[in-house]
Amino acid sequence: MDLFSSEKIKNILPFDGITNYHGVVLNLNDCSFYYEKLMNSINWKNDEAIIFGKKIITKRKVAWYGESEFSYKYSGVTKTANIFTKELLELKSVVEKETQETYNSCLLNLYHSGEEGMAYHSDGEKMLKKNGAIASLSLGATRKFSFKHKENKQRIDIVLENGSLLVMKSGTQTNWLHRLPPTKKVKTPRINLTFRTIEL
Repeated sequence: MDLFSSEKIKNILPFDGITNYHGVVLNLNDCSFYYEKLMNSINWKNDEAIIFGKKIITKRKVAWYGESEFSYKYSGVTKTANIFTKELLELKSVVEKETQETYNSCLLNLYHSGEEGMAYHSDGEKMLKKNGAIASLSLGATRKFSFKHKENKQRIDIVLENGSLLVMKSGTQTNWLHRLPPTKKVKTPRINLTFRTIEL
C-alpha cells in the first residue's frame, strides 16, 4: 500500500471538527532511527504548569523546537524554542508532504511508560494559528488516545501505533478535548511530536 495514499485517511470525529488518522507513515527502520536520535539528542526537560496558582512539575518530559527562538506560552508557563535539528526538519518534511500543510514549530513529549499521560485539554493558545492543523507523530510504544466532546461528552478512542500520524484541525480544538490516558499495561517509552503553526 502507498503510504501517501489518501484512501486510508479518515476523519475519526463524527461532527464539530476534523481529525484525520493517516495511519503509519514511517517504516520500522525509520521509526527506530528517529526514536533513538530524538531520545538521545533532544533537549528534554520536565514539563512545568501553573494549576490553580501552584507550580506543577511533571514526570513527562517535553521539548520545544521551531524555525526561530520564538516564545510560546501554555499552562501559565512561557517556553523559548530551540532551533530545529536536522532530524526534526526531516520529520517535518515527511509530515508536511503527508498532510499538505506547513508548520513552523514542534512541541515534543516524552512519556517514559504508560503510567505517564496527559489529562483532557484542548490546544487553544492564542499564538496558535486559528483552527490550524496540529500534526501528531508517534514513535515508540503504542498508546490509546481519547477525544471528548465539550458539550455532549461523546467519547472517541483511537490507538496510535509506532510511526503513525494523527492530524487535528477545523474546529477540533474548539469543540473537543483530547487526552492520553495512563495505563499500567505499557512499560516502554513513547515520543510524540506535535507539529504546529505559531503566528508571531
